[in-house]
Amino acid sequence: MNFLLFIGKRIIITIPLLIGISIVSFAIITAVPGDYIDAWLSQTMAMTGQSFEELRPQADALRIELGLDQSIAVQYLRWIQGIVLSGDFGYSFVQSRPVSEIIGLRLPRTLGLALTALVIGQCIGVLLGIYAAVNQYKFGDTLATIIAFLGIVIPKFVMSLVVLYFLAFVWHSPYIGSLNSPEYILQEEFSFAKMWDFFLHVWPVLFISIWAGQAYTTRMMRANLLDVMNTQYIETARAKGLSKSRILFKHAVPNAMPAIIMNMGSRFDYMIKGELEIAIVLGIPTLGPLILSSVAERDMYVVAAIFLMVAALLVVGNLVADIILALLDPRVRRATMGSK
Repeated sequence: MNFLLFIGKRIIITIPLLIGISIVSFAIITAVPGDYIDAWLSQTMAMTGQSFEELRPQADALRIELGLDQSIAVQYLRWIQGIVLSGDFGYSFVQSRPVSEIIGLRLPRTLGLALTALVIGQCIGVLLGIYAAVNQYKFGDTLATIIAFLGIVIPKFVMSLVVLYFLAFVWHSPYIGSLNSPEYILQEEFSFAKMWDFFLHVWPVLFISIWAGQAYTTRMMRANLLDVMNTQYIETARAKGLSKSRILFKHAVPNAMPAIIMNMGSRFDYMIKGELEIAIVLGIPTLGPLILSSVAERDMYVVAAIFLMVAALLVVGNLVADIILALLDPRVRRATMGSK
């Protein structure tokens, strides 16, 4: 019961946090000079050759129709009211359909790629960190440190550009800028051929995300494990004659893991933002290119909804990490549940 109360309190705490994030996100988006009508005016004048004065009555009517003539505060309240009461994240001016429908097509792809990269990246990082710590100052430690260092210092968009260069100009790959080949786009039923085709399209995103995601975990796991291996109870375990593998995996690794688990919440957010960044460069149709095009076209409700969803995922990721940590670590569980 105490543990459920802890979860309930954490969820309640996140509500004002999400409200604050929604206010800041909406304020930042609307603070940018111009709105959708201004972008529409520029495009229409360029395409039709009409003057600003000729298009002004139509622009004013469109601004009133879309509610952009209202103050920012009124626009925000209407937007947040729709989210709370009916799950309505607004209307896309550019695509002329609900924002939830647009994001609903791309969000599962983004989450799937980010979660896959997170799980694989964390597992690789933990294993590399253990290997580096066990082989301290040896060749394996140096190699693992170099891999982690490169994953930290090389920006993901630079990795993406390098991979894109090899895909386009060296390997002449046909799997660029999409999720499936034309013959599988309309195929609704599951098949291993379609799944393999999907992997051939998205492996660059996973490769770059996993490489960048494991880097910090590798360094953290190595440092934590080396600290644990020098503690008193590990020395006592050695004095009792326990095997190295038993000491490592039963005593040392479990006590080095809490910091890794605590970090998983922020890693999830890092993976989502990394996937967005990589998808923009590689042209993968997830949320990344949608954000870029929506910002350029002043499609404010699409951008605000994506910002809010990414923030909510960060909060949920940290909550899940706290719950896992409390379940695995007796010290945290006792503190959380108030037991002696």
